[in-house]
Amino acid sequence: MVSILKKIKHCEGCGVKLQDENILNLGYTTNLNNDLCMRCFRLKNYGEYESISSSLVDYEKILSMVNRSRELVLYVVDIVNIPENLSIIKNYLKNDIILVLNKRDLLPMSVKDEKIIDYIKKLNINFKDIVIISSEKNLNMDNLYKKIIKYKKSNEIYVVGYTNAGKSSLISRFISDYGDGDTNLTVSPLPSTTLNKVYIPISKDITLIDTPGIIDNSNVINFVEKKLYKKLNSKKEIKPRTYQLSKGQSLLLGDLVRLDYIEGDKNSLTFYIPNEIKIRRTSFKSDKLKDLALTSLDVGYANDICINGLGFIKVVAGSKVNLYLNKDISVFMRNNLI
Repeated sequence: MVSILKKIKHCEGCGVKLQDENILNLGYTTNLNNDLCMRCFRLKNYGEYESISSSLVDYEKILSMVNRSRELVLYVVDIVNIPENLSIIKNYLKNDIILVLNKRDLLPMSVKDEKIIDYIKKLNINFKDIVIISSEKNLNMDNLYKKIIKYKKSNEIYVVGYTNAGKSSLISRFISDYGDGDTNLTVSPLPSTTLNKVYIPISKDITLIDTPGIIDNSNVINFVEKKLYKKLNSKKEIKPRTYQLSKGQSLLLGDLVRLDYIEGDKNSLTFYIPNEIKIRRTSFKSDKLKDLALTSLDVGYANDICINGLGFIKVVAGSKVNLYLNKDISVFMRNNLI
C-alpha cells in the first residue's frame, strides 16, 4: 500500500498549521494551497479581528525553545511603555539579547537618545547592546542591522517581545529595506496576531524568526473596546501636555483613568500619553468612577507614574495622588525617564 503524506503547511501570517477540516479551530482555510488562514486573511483584507485566548499560546514553551537555540535575540520594547520589570526576559533566555526600543517617533525629538540609553544601562540588565529605533519612520534601522551582523551566531535571529511593541512592523521594515523577496506577515495593532514561530528570510545573511507577542494581562489594551485600539496605538508624535495641579483637583484621561491630587504643594504633571486620549479637568465629585478601582500612590521627587499600555506621567515634586482605573491594569513608579 502506498501512503501519501500530506505536506504540512503553516500560515504565513500567524504561523499556525493550516487545516481545512474545522472552521472553529485555529488555522482554518478553505484551500490548503492558500498561504493565509481565514483569520489572517480577514484581518489583512477586511480589518476584521478575531481574538484568541492567551491560553492557546504556550509562551514559556516557545521561550524555552529560543533559549535552547542560543541564537541572537531581538527583544522589542515599546519605548513609551517600558515594562516595570525589563529584566524578566533574562529569567527565560540566556541568549545574547539586543534590546530594541521601538516607536522612537512617538517621543519628542528634543528627548536625547543617549539619555534614555544611559537610563537603561543604569538598570544593569546586561543586554548585549541597546538600540533605539522607529520601524514606522525607518529611523536607525541601518544601525540595528549592523548590530545584528556583528553579534549574530548564525543566520537565524529570534524576535521576541510583548504584544503591541511593534515586532511585526519591525520585521516588515526589514523586509522592505533589506529583503530579497516578499511575505504575507500579518501586521496589526491588535493582540495575539502571531500565534507560532514564523520564519522570515530577509537576505542570505539574515532570517528573522517571529514569535507570538507575549500577552501582558495587565495592559490597558486588554480592557478597552476595539475602537480604542488605534487611539492607544497612535502613529503620531506625542505632544506632552502639562497641567499644574493643587490639592483637591482632578483630571480625567479619556474614560480610562481619573487622577485625584490628594496632597502636596502645587505641582507640575506632564502627560506622555496618546494625543487622541483627551485630558479634562474635573472634580472629586465626578461620577466617572463606575467599575474603577482605587490605586493610591506616594510619588517621590522626579518620579514617573506609568500606566501599563497608556504611557507615563512625569511628576516634578513629591505628592500623593489617587488613580481610579480598571483594577487589573498595572500602575508603577520609576525615576523620570526623560
